[in-house]
Amino acid sequence: MTTPFPFTAVVGQDDLRLALLLNAVSPAVGGVLVRGEKGTAKSTAVRALSALVPEVDVVAGCRFSCAPGAPDPACPDGPHEAGTGTRRPARMVELPVGASEDRLVGALDIERALAEGVKAFEPGLLADAHRGILYVDEVNLLHDHLVDLLLDAAAMGASYVEREGVSVRHAARFLLVGTMNPEEGELRPQLLDRFGLTVEVAASREPDQRVEVVRRRLAYDDDPDGFAARWSGEESAVRARIAAARELLPSVRLGDGPLRQIAATCAAFEVDGMRADIVMARTATALAAWAGRTEVLAEDVRQAALLALPHRRRRNPFDAPGLDEDRLDETLEEFGDGSGGQDTPDAPDTPDDDTDPDPDGPGGGRPPADGPEGPEGGESPDSGEGDGGQDSGEVPAQGEPAEGGRAPGAGAGERAPARAAEPFRTKVLSVPGLGEGAAGRRSRARTEHGRTTGSRRPRGALTKLHLAATVRAAAPHQRARGRSGPGLVVRRDDLRQATREGREGNLVLFVVDASGSMAARQRMSAVKGAVLSLLLDAYQRRDKVGLVTFRGSAAEVALPPTSSVDAAAVRLESLPTGGRTPLAAGLLRAHEVLRVERLRDPARRALVVVVTDGRATGGPEPVVLAGRAARLFAAGRIASVVVDCESGPVRLGLAGRLAGELGGTAVTLDELRADSIAGLVRDVQGDGRRAA
Repeated sequence: MTTPFPFTAVVGQDDLRLALLLNAVSPAVGGVLVRGEKGTAKSTAVRALSALVPEVDVVAGCRFSCAPGAPDPACPDGPHEAGTGTRRPARMVELPVGASEDRLVGALDIERALAEGVKAFEPGLLADAHRGILYVDEVNLLHDHLVDLLLDAAAMGASYVEREGVSVRHAARFLLVGTMNPEEGELRPQLLDRFGLTVEVAASREPDQRVEVVRRRLAYDDDPDGFAARWSGEESAVRARIAAARELLPSVRLGDGPLRQIAATCAAFEVDGMRADIVMARTATALAAWAGRTEVLAEDVRQAALLALPHRRRRNPFDAPGLDEDRLDETLEEFGDGSGGQDTPDAPDTPDDDTDPDPDGPGGGRPPADGPEGPEGGESPDSGEGDGGQDSGEVPAQGEPAEGGRAPGAGAGERAPARAAEPFRTKVLSVPGLGEGAAGRRSRARTEHGRTTGSRRPRGALTKLHLAATVRAAAPHQRARGRSGPGLVVRRDDLRQATREGREGNLVLFVVDASGSMAARQRMSAVKGAVLSLLLDAYQRRDKVGLVTFRGSAAEVALPPTSSVDAAAVRLESLPTGGRTPLAAGLLRAHEVLRVERLRDPARRALVVVVTDGRATGGPEPVVLAGRAARLFAAGRIASVVVDCESGPVRLGLAGRLAGELGGTAVTLDELRADSIAGLVRDVQGDGRRAA
């Protein structure tokens, strides 16, 4: 087994290390979500934590890690008599993104059921993780059915399995740690709230610190055992400090003053529910124990807020997580007067963090800078500073010219980006027929998870056994096969695969008209609001999205197909308008994007959303060319819908004609709203075959 990278050898990333250590001190904090760009030691730090977590006492032979002093009375391996057990290291269990439901929660032991005729339960990863750490890398890519199971287990502290005649309940209390790259899509709000703390990580921009990272990584790769041995002293010191903090934790006092500051902070930032208050209280208590104190101070409350609140104050997936630290300080100061406890009415014990000479001593919340760690203080430059991620041509919103004006430096006929109108809940647009794409929430599909609709002979490897159908197929042949015992004699030809129906995620490709005919400020604002609303719907339904825009003389792919819906929202916000309307170019570019994406992911069906007033100008015979391009979608049976943006008392109905050429349907901006009187949920026209 490969020697893990030492936790204390991780350079910088102070907030990440602190959040992990606080959960090691107090698992009741509720876990950590680590968000950040690739290559920032997220997984390395999490995997290294398991070596520092204290060992646990377990009942010998119990597959569900029951504690000897208080065994679970409902343990499937029980009943256990209270007494002595054995000690073993706390487990770090990794949940793969593509794991099956059976692998997570456990299932009937099919082999024993068929061969011996007995019902036996085979535990899953939730049982393995009990009283340990459950780690999910790329947690934002986890399938919805697994997310639902995690939510249930996290809420109840137990896993309930009801399937194939097996009814089992076992304890499942674990420290949930997840890592994710926001560029690949966001996390469902329900699961996001289950993480006690969140940390944003980024690579350091300091050359000295980057040099130290490379130096240590190379040293570890050359000699993992030798490198770990050099850090063993620091690892032992942190392990002992965690154990001491755990012992001190029950003695830590959370006074009325800090408790009022916690409540006031959560109210000031308008977080939903009461879980944030509870997590902040537990985090502040753990911070005090980590610092060796028995009293929670205002600085503990401040640090707890920075770790526990950023991910809870998001109102939609396009909001960046984070806190206004000036507002936080004002709130703490307002509710801190006379709140330090009965013996400290003046509450003067809030030292300045910048003047604390010992960041690890009382009043310090940072993890230890042990041993030859080199450059410390892994604060990366503020992610909000600099314009490295912005398009050079983007015009700041506050610098927009007056209505109808041009952007500074814009070409002829080009206008500054209009702000999007307020988003709204949209009608459901789905691809007709039955697909076989990735799990999601938009269109009907044959999936590995969902309601069982029947059975069939397996094509290739058996992945989901339909037990009843298999037994029915094997039953008539038992006498001919010479069955004499309780077991069922089953042959390969008897096996039946369960067919299930659920929902899939689609590729929603937006083709947006940004020409001069759409450039009226109020009108373009409404169009952007509609597209933003559809993006929100795509986020909730776990779709991939892409964005093609056309104006002037050409079309461009503003955003290739991606799972990051918020990236599409950013591109949409900075979209300028003006010029002619090359509708044919936009449709042809969209068709090419779908062709390439079909090669990459042939099972994912596409839904094309064309946002236009239907006009086509520029070049010879623009209307004829647009019709030819549209008929390519109809010939390929690609599901499509046209959002008709035409306004005014006189309407030409061009968008409706375009929808007819595409083989799809048209809806107006008003009809797109879910609360519109215009009709019921609309499915896009088509014959249900796999689209691009």
